[in-house]
Amino acid sequence: MPVPHIRTATLDDEDVLGRLDRANWSPLHAVQPRPEPPYESFYNERFGPQDHLVAEIDGELVGYIKLGYPTSLACNTHVRQIQGLVVADAARGTGVGRALLRAVQERARRLGARRITLRVLGHNAPARKLYESEGFVVEGILPEEFLLEGEYVDDVLMGRFL
Repeated sequence: MPVPHIRTATLDDEDVLGRLDRANWSPLHAVQPRPEPPYESFYNERFGPQDHLVAEIDGELVGYIKLGYPTSLACNTHVRQIQGLVVADAARGTGVGRALLRAVQERARRLGARRITLRVLGHNAPARKLYESEGFVVEGILPEEFLLEGEYVDDVLMGRFL
């Protein structure tokens, strides 16, 4: 499998990112309901292209990762938070998620972050395994934080120093 090319998203990527996001929606990782038409714009006032890294294989966009701040507090700006990671079904297990994770950690370091965090649903074992393999550790658990499709699911906070 070819190595994914990682780059910053552009305005031209918006439609493809929206389709990728909708096509890969799953209760395994989503707390929002399944998107229905009319679809909202992928980018918004809070997150634009500069907040996303995308992965391409052979010119096809196959994944993205979104980086933001965990809060709006000035005293918390040394921490960045991964606020979305999506890999196309066809590209799962090929190293795309790992490449995006490594690239976003490097970006966070360049931006002056000392730590990076993320939240993952407790039942999302594949994602948790990937994060742990990249040095993230469980820092907190909110038991039964979400009710998804009739099941209570933990919200797991993971993080690592950069």
